[in-house]
Amino acid sequence: MSAGVDEYASDLTAKVAAAWRDFTSALAVALPTLPVGADLALILDPTASGTGNAVYDVSLTVPAVGQIRADATSNATLPTAAQLGRTAVGQLVALGWQPPGVLEGTGQRFGLHTETDTADELATIVARTMRDVYGAPHPAFLTYDYQAEDGETSPLVLAPARPVTGDVDDEPAEAEELPPTTSGPLGEVVATVVAAMQHTTPSHLAIDEDHEISLRAGSAMVFIKPTERPAVVDVYSPLLTEVETNERLFRELSELTRRLPIGRLYHSEGTIWASVPVYGRDFQPSHLMLAVQSMTRLADDLDDRLQEKFGGRRFFDTKTTTRDDSEDTPPMGMYL
Repeated sequence: MSAGVDEYASDLTAKVAAAWRDFTSALAVALPTLPVGADLALILDPTASGTGNAVYDVSLTVPAVGQIRADATSNATLPTAAQLGRTAVGQLVALGWQPPGVLEGTGQRFGLHTETDTADELATIVARTMRDVYGAPHPAFLTYDYQAEDGETSPLVLAPARPVTGDVDDEPAEAEELPPTTSGPLGEVVATVVAAMQHTTPSHLAIDEDHEISLRAGSAMVFIKPTERPAVVDVYSPLLTEVETNERLFRELSELTRRLPIGRLYHSEGTIWASVPVYGRDFQPSHLMLAVQSMTRLADDLDDRLQEKFGGRRFFDTKTTTRDDSEDTPPMGMYL
């Protein structure tokens, strides 16, 4: 087991909570700076919702100095399978959203009108709407599209959410596109390489205070943890949690690890992990690129396959979700 694995297992929930705090703080800082006529749309990536063409989003506009208007997805624009249940609708109202049609200009969407001096409160409402109501498992599953009044895209960083331009899934960088090995702290070098791989900048990556980077990989998350002593970059992912151990599980993980070209799979503290370490000494960007590419493919594929065999739940699966009200409780009408 690599050093620090038990620590990773114990603080993953804290990492996700910290990512939401970072996103909320970034949004709270950005909202008062939006110019009149600006439009900011936050959209949940469909791979997180698992509902195909359903679009869960919150849009924010600045109609006048000191004012912000927001609107959010309602059942009027959702397919039947993705309808918001009574619990979800109740949460929206409790957060402060007005039902569709109540506020001018909201049409068939929930609405909220406020002022820039309450940006902190609005940012919290938006984050909780995306996380608790629409089911975003991590802000890295959010994309955002920002346009100023003149149609020009202005710089705006809401990490860990990802700007629509430069989406990490467009075309992964080739080895020759990576920056050459540079000197400096390993964490900074790794961030520069990962940003180049994602066709973005380090400021748009989800990086915590320990220089650990979080990346979305389909339905899973990949974490990139650089450590100076020992000089190692651990590329890892929690595939499944709440998995009971048995002999068949260990045989399966051993066999899968034997067939992997690099990396390994193992069980620790109820979680199935995948890990691909990269040496930090004489660090080579191409080695990290190979590790990240291998891990993203593994994480997005194996969590589903192993879940079918051994149960448990994917790291970002929730035991209960506001969209999954019991089948005998019909969703609210199309009006909401």
